[in-house]
Amino acid sequence: MIITKDILKAEIDKIQDGYLEILYRIIQAFIKPLDIVPMSASKTTEWQNFINQTYGCLADDPIERPDQGEYEVRERIGVQIFRFDCQI
Repeated sequence: MIITKDILKAEIDKIQDGYLEILYRIIQAFIKPLDIVPMSASKTTEWQNFINQTYGCLADDPIERPDQGEYEVRERIGVQIFRFDCQI
């Protein structure tokens, strides 16, 4: 099934008013993607120099992760915010 704008509009009409702001933000995220600014050559070189200077600085005293122990078992939270039924 090909999803068209008309199908989406029909589904939007079924959404409860309480979810409209969330839906609007999701749509806006697709319309206005994040502005990703590429690093300039000088910033890239600066970053590479930092990595080269600090790489291996903990070789004589490596970071260790001790045993995490027992985790407490908690009651499951039964909250459902979104439910998506997708048929492809």
